[in-house]
Amino acid sequence: MGLRTKIWHNVAGSATCDVFINHRTVDTRRTVVRFLYDHLKQRGYKPFLDEENLRPGDRLLDTIDKSIRGCNVGVAVFSPRYSDSYFCLHELSLLVESKKPIIPIFYDVKPSQLRVMGSGIFSCSKKDLKRFNLAIEEAKCIVGLPFDSSKDDWSELVRKASNAVMSKLHDERMMMS
Repeated sequence: MGLRTKIWHNVAGSATCDVFINHRTVDTRRTVVRFLYDHLKQRGYKPFLDEENLRPGDRLLDTIDKSIRGCNVGVAVFSPRYSDSYFCLHELSLLVESKKPIIPIFYDVKPSQLRVMGSGIFSCSKKDLKRFNLAIEEAKCIVGLPFDSSKDDWSELVRKASNAVMSKLHDERMMMS
């Protein structure tokens, strides 16, 4: 049995995906997120990417929430407009609340620049605003992969991110053994 098969059988159980990719579509869909998704698929992993996994008729939040709860690792791709999205912040909050290992990628943004604006961009309850702020603060404290799209190497980022995902999946497998 290969490492990939062992991870799937020992860790996932009822997992809907190995890794959930959390990102702001308008900033990252045609770049790092697509490359990472394709690379993980080619290596035999089961990544969740909204545009690939959501189907007409799916209940958006139900499907996403189930996938997050069922994943083994999350990748959060922070970008300049990430915090403008209720959905990005909801997904990140659920990853944090579910205590999923998270691999942050800071795509054209520094951790210190991440802030939840709340009013003006989208409306949400005070409870959600608190959840979102806690999740952002938690993510800022996780060692991530910085990336400057004007000068850094795409293939190197994908390689590093994939290796980090595989390492976390391996760690999860070892804890479950």
